[in-house]
Amino acid sequence: MNDLSSKVAAALDATFDDYRAFVNIPSVSSQPEHAADVARTAETLAAWLRDLGGEVRVVREGGQPAVLAHFPAPAGKPTVCLYAHHDVQPTGELSQWTTPPFAAEERVGRLYGRGAADDKAGVMSHLAMLRAFDGKPPVGVKLFIEGEEECGSVSLLNVIERHREMLEADMFLIGDGGTWEVGTPALGTSLRGVVSAVFTVSTLSYGVHSGEYGGVVPDALTALVRLLATLHNDDGSVAIKGLVSRPGSVVDYPLDRLADEAAKLPGTEWIGNGSVTDRMWTQPACATLAIDTTSVANASNTLIPSATAKVSVRIAPGDNGKSALNALIEHLKTHVPWGAQLEFGELDSGDPCTVAADGPINTLYRAALSEAFGVSPVEMGTGGSIPMIADFQRAFPGVEIAVTGVCDPTSRMHSTDESASIADWRKYTHATALFLEKLGRSGQ
Repeated sequence: MNDLSSKVAAALDATFDDYRAFVNIPSVSSQPEHAADVARTAETLAAWLRDLGGEVRVVREGGQPAVLAHFPAPAGKPTVCLYAHHDVQPTGELSQWTTPPFAAEERVGRLYGRGAADDKAGVMSHLAMLRAFDGKPPVGVKLFIEGEEECGSVSLLNVIERHREMLEADMFLIGDGGTWEVGTPALGTSLRGVVSAVFTVSTLSYGVHSGEYGGVVPDALTALVRLLATLHNDDGSVAIKGLVSRPGSVVDYPLDRLADEAAKLPGTEWIGNGSVTDRMWTQPACATLAIDTTSVANASNTLIPSATAKVSVRIAPGDNGKSALNALIEHLKTHVPWGAQLEFGELDSGDPCTVAADGPINTLYRAALSEAFGVSPVEMGTGGSIPMIADFQRAFPGVEIAVTGVCDPTSRMHSTDESASIADWRKYTHATALFLEKLGRSGQ
């Protein structure tokens, strides 16, 4: 083991308990009751970074706190900006977790807990790497650790505008991506965008007797269900007009592997058309995320006067968030049945992006990943969305971007029993350290 490898290994060992403690903080950015917890993760990370001698700011620009840090470059050396986010998704149904989501637990080589993969693994990897260099990396390092990625990055543009000098760099390394599979790294080359709408369908001023009026008067829940059904064609492909689709990667994604990773029940059919990677990476996908209506436990023989749903559409690279949201709104307005009233609530949009992975700095990072993992990275699209990448591309045109990370297809991000491979977390950290060392020697 060479000197850098030994330092990284020691830093990872020293950081692992902090990683667990960081996961234990319930920093759910979308829930106001956890605002203090989001602030706590920001301040905790800021203190660790200050201990390493960095210039650190915790900033709020209309949203949740972000952590910005700067470790200046040695003379003549380039600067890399490392991104991750310290906020997490809500837990979902607690009874579905094997262990509590905010009590990190190591099991069979993985760390379990909400955010253990997405994206506190990225945050703590960046921290461990800086600790390996004792706060004096061989090139300049800036950190942008966002606190609201999981709730739409509402203040991101304000952060870029007001703290641009803390973000400007020769490369952005986005540590919120993933691996092709456990033990095989990846470089993300495209990401879908996302638009969402909350809307309410109403048919009555108040509920009425389903026997007296049923068959003549429509109830809102049935109208809502019929409206939701129009979002897909019979084969499950998206029926919203005006959305972009494009050919995807030639990477083979076996259906038996996908069935296992996606926890598909036997007999459930696949939906959509085209290759697996087209459907997951470069075609739109639509899902009904939630419905608010009378619960089964409280049901009565009453026609429901109104019902609310939240719909999310992942949009393909090459599409535009604003136009895609307008397409979704127009579809809902056009297809609402029986003259029911349609009222919109919260609307959100984020752009998709493509990322070139063949620039000179990316080439160095590819070599570092290959060395750390012992296998070359796979270039792959991503069905998920990181809209801030498109914002960075617009704000810093021409700067190289690499998208990678620790999440693997079995990490269950956003679901119950989320986890990260500890071995991959260590390899990814080693890769970043190797990359900075290579970059410092390269004269790029």
